[in-house]
Order: sequence, then structure tokens, then C-alpha cells
Amino acid sequence: MSIYANLEALNITLPPVAVPAAAYVPFVQSGNLVYLSGHIAKQDGKPWVGQLGKNLATAEGQAAARAIAIDLMGTLQAACQAAGGDLNKVKRIVKVMSLVNSTPDFTEQHLVTNGCSELLGQVFGAKGIHARSAFGVAQIPLGACVEIELIAELE
Repeated sequence: MSIYANLEALNITLPPVAVPAAAYVPFVQSGNLVYLSGHIAKQDGKPWVGQLGKNLATAEGQAAARAIAIDLMGTLQAACQAAGGDLNKVKRIVKVMSLVNSTPDFTEQHLVTNGCSELLGQVFGAKGIHARSAFGVAQIPLGACVEIELIAELE
């Protein structure tokens, strides 16, 4: 099954690449690897603000991480198009790094990040299984609850 059939089955429409909010580009390709800049969680087109362990529960953080995965796939699609293909050109999702805006005593960053990891697995199958890091941080730009970056390998 193609990546696009999987997205359609999950009723997911990929967004266009977001305009960077600072001095960076959305992605850089080096060799066969594509590095996607960090994407913050958005809800209704605005930063999804909050802090895990204070005013957001783990399940809400997972939903935010899932929303980021959709945005990341939109950017990855643009990177694939720039390389002359589409998401079916993805050989592997290599690594995901997640920053979770959380209180010092919150310890479920890994569960929050599952919202992204699980969706990547659903969409890309075995190619979506990746290495990962999940960190708790004191703050994320614009007060967002989660920020995630991704590295993918293209064929």
C-alpha cells in the first residue's frame, strides 16, 4: 500500500510547508538524508500552548505530537518533491527528537512523543520505525507544548 493510500485511510490531508518563524529553512537535504527543522504543536492554526504536568495531560500532549507528525509529513513531502519524488521516495524515518514543555516532575515525555511515533508507524509501516529522543524542557518558542524534529532517508 502506498503512503498516500495510508494517509487517505487515516483521513489525513497534509498541510503545505509552514513559513519559518525565524532565521532557518524548513528542511535541508544532505546526501540521502533530509533534516526537518523543529515543528511546534498547533491547534486551529495557532501555537498549541501549555505545559505538561501543569495544565495539559499526557493524552493532550500525545494529540499535540500527532498533529506535529502531520505537519512534519507535509514538510517531508515538500522535501521529497524538491528531490524529484513524493513520500513514496522515503526509504526510512531515521530519527525523531521531541521537546516537551513540562514541569520538573513530569516524567511522561516518552508517552507524549508516542503520538508522533505511532502515527509515523501507521503511515510508513516498517519504514516509519525510528530511533528517538524525548526531552522535558522548561519552555518552547511561543509557549508551545511540544516541538518535534525529524530526520528521514530518501531512496
